[in-house]
Amino acid sequence: MDVLYNSDRFSVMHLHTPDQSIGPVRADVPALEREGFEIVDKRSGKEVYLEGYWAELFQGHLRAWQERSPSQEEVEETLAGYAELAQTPLLVH
Repeated sequence: MDVLYNSDRFSVMHLHTPDQSIGPVRADVPALEREGFEIVDKRSGKEVYLEGYWAELFQGHLRAWQERSPSQEEVEETLAGYAELAQTPLLVH
């Protein structure tokens, strides 16, 4: 898991399959079947996991952001659009 973005309102993580080139994968740890992105809306206390088509769409935003540095407002506006899909409440454990 890599944290891609973290602000007062949002956190974005890239969840991916383990890189076996850096060491063996533990059999007792469940592996992801598909890579994806988790977007947490800290104010609403909800998160959304993007995989498949939605992850590809979000990956396009990331590539565009790498080519031109967007303002924090632009990033947060885009994340707010994805956060509207969030239905899963965060649980602290």
